[in-house]
Amino acid sequence: MEVKITKSPEETQALGEEIGRKLSCGDIIAITGELGAGKTCLVQGIGWGIGVDPKVYMTSPSFTIIKEYSGRVPVYHIDLFRLESIEETYELPIEDYFFGRCVTIIEWADKIESLLPPEHIRIDIEIVSENERRIKIYSHLSPHPSRGRIKERGTNYRAQT
Repeated sequence: MEVKITKSPEETQALGEEIGRKLSCGDIIAITGELGAGKTCLVQGIGWGIGVDPKVYMTSPSFTIIKEYSGRVPVYHIDLFRLESIEETYELPIEDYFFGRCVTIIEWADKIESLLPPEHIRIDIEIVSENERRIKIYSHLSPHPSRGRIKERGTNYRAQT
């Protein structure tokens, strides 16, 4: 686990951008945190790091649930805020996004924790004060050859073995 502290929405976006630069096809980012914690700020930064045009304003797809963005790889942003139960996800093709040639980012991922594949990066955001956030990054990635780029590009988000 790695812990980062951010003191503004811009710092949260910058951390997301750093994370996004290290991601590749097949990576799944599962984000949790209470309402207003900064999940969408982090997602925006992750998108920028993957190459989504900063002029494209990434918002939470609370009503559409899934939005697609173009970057160096496709980015699927899933927001589960409005779902009341895991059973509601059975009507959605959410698991189809886990194994595609894309990066999948899930807000409110704790609502589908049991559906997440074993290999994913979990990010928990905690509100410390009005502007300060504690961001915990847990990696559940195996040393699969296609995942090696994360380690090569800097911080190793893999769980210790």
